[in-house]
Amino acid sequence: MKQKLPDSLVVPGHPDFGLLFELMAEITTRAGGALALEYDVPQMLRRCIDDVIMTPKTGRRAYEDLEKTEKTYIGTRVEIELRALLGVKKGRLDTEILDHDVDIKHTMGTNWMIPTEALDSVCLLVAADEARARCYLGLIKARPDYLTRGQNKDAKRSISAEGFKHIFWLFKDHPYPANFWRTADAEAVEQIFAAATGNERMAQLFRLIQRQPIHRDAVEAVAQQKDFMRRIRADGGHGTRDILAREQIVLLEGQKDAQLIKALELPPCPASAFISCRIESSYHARMVEQSRHHVEWPTP
Repeated sequence: MKQKLPDSLVVPGHPDFGLLFELMAEITTRAGGALALEYDVPQMLRRCIDDVIMTPKTGRRAYEDLEKTEKTYIGTRVEIELRALLGVKKGRLDTEILDHDVDIKHTMGTNWMIPTEALDSVCLLVAADEARARCYLGLIKARPDYLTRGQNKDAKRSISAEGFKHIFWLFKDHPYPANFWRTADAEAVEQIFAAATGNERMAQLFRLIQRQPIHRDAVEAVAQQKDFMRRIRADGGHGTRDILAREQIVLLEGQKDAQLIKALELPPCPASAFISCRIESSYHARMVEQSRHHVEWPTP
């Protein structure tokens, strides 16, 4: 999405304000409030994108790795998930809100394509900027004056530069969960996936990316097996925890090890995530042992 968007002209006195404000209020209420909307929509977008990338099954790690048809399907998935989130039904267009036909349009780019059947109807605009991990949700009445004159082979037209001023934003440039592999060091990622076995990849993951929460989906992607949690456990000297313990690295779970994570002054770790760190003092080594973990601390 464009990083610099014009201020919205949809304020009291604008011809579309009454309708769009009414729809905004209904959408917000159905979502459980503004805060819930701002949390649930970004989470939904992350899920829709990751479920199509399917890193654990395909080895792909980015939106850019997808086929054209898969990228199109993300838009369909967002439409379905958004209807479910708001508890609205399918209508003449994508949905119906307060007896108004509403078309749901999603983009991973910088604009939306508006079909002829949605002209003069309201469009609920959704955008995800994967590179910057920012998202957008807005409403527009798709008046012809707000659209470009040119159209594609399907007779769809995009929103014009002037038309962007007539979007009523529910939120814009809002953060959503970043693709883990985009935020990780590129060289480290290559080393992780270059390892031949699941245990080696998992050990590399927590060896090269320390003091940073790593969510279960990233762990599953590295393990590349159904019972990926098996790789986390100690296993008679061969499991990930065993390998790391020999290097004085402790591997912790957000839920089970919350107190130890705090005591080691690590960043907050969600319940479903993991975090590792190298133990560098005998004091911390004793703390780890008391928490029923283990690192092979060298004897004096």
